[in-house]
Amino acid sequence: MTRAKPGRAGTAGRKSLRLAFVGWGAIARTAAGLLTGAPVEIVAVATRGRSDLVDPPETARLITDPGELTDIAPQVVAEAAGRESVAEWGPAALECGADFIVSSVSALADADVLTSLRSIAIGQGAQIHIQPGALAGVEALAAARSLGLETVEHRISKPPPAWLGTPAETLCNLDKLDKPYEFFSANAAETATKFPKNANVAMTTALAGVGPDQTKITLVADPAATANCHRITAHGAFGDLDVTISNNPLPANPKTSAMAALSLVRAIQNRTSAIVI
Repeated sequence: MTRAKPGRAGTAGRKSLRLAFVGWGAIARTAAGLLTGAPVEIVAVATRGRSDLVDPPETARLITDPGELTDIAPQVVAEAAGRESVAEWGPAALECGADFIVSSVSALADADVLTSLRSIAIGQGAQIHIQPGALAGVEALAAARSLGLETVEHRISKPPPAWLGTPAETLCNLDKLDKPYEFFSANAAETATKFPKNANVAMTTALAGVGPDQTKITLVADPAATANCHRITAHGAFGDLDVTISNNPLPANPKTSAMAALSLVRAIQNRTSAIVI
């Protein structure tokens, strides 16, 4: 008799995957809506406060303390709550044997956080899944790493208003630009630390490829842009990679790319699907 692996939903009998969300903002709510009909049971929603939740799932227990995950026993915990939540909820998720899906990848620019989570995951036999968010081509980049990568560059171009409220305001005059302007260039670790929301995916590219210190990130304010654009280029023994994606905003939150929620849905669906791509 074939049995499902511990921590995974079995296809026999279509047993539901026990899923907990950390955060219940636009990304989590969109993902939950798109998972309707899938063999997934949302058993918990974790937030800092319970009064601001919009239509939480009837099946979900609302929690504010990471320690509560132990009694709930989710198989997967999906984070979609911001950088600080990764270090807060990740250890508890992994300690109770759940796999941890990370959306706020900029948190892993902190080497101590990354090292700690990796150590717990290894000790518990669990996985940390960095979902690609708004990016395309991450799987190819990670595959190419096996044969050796020489260079990886990631260019992030957004309309000037998208950079408001960030250090970009002190690096250029966002209101006066009449052509694309490269206002910041650094490695992925520095970029994700200084622009944790707007360049969150810089660490995704870094961890898939040559690491935070060797991955070059360039930030651009483009007055002609109507969408957020990511271009990843890489060179190595495999050949050359050049992938560009232009993201439309998530209707529930125009500051977030729709692909961020769609990639989270795919990461969860892959835990229950008979065929995984």
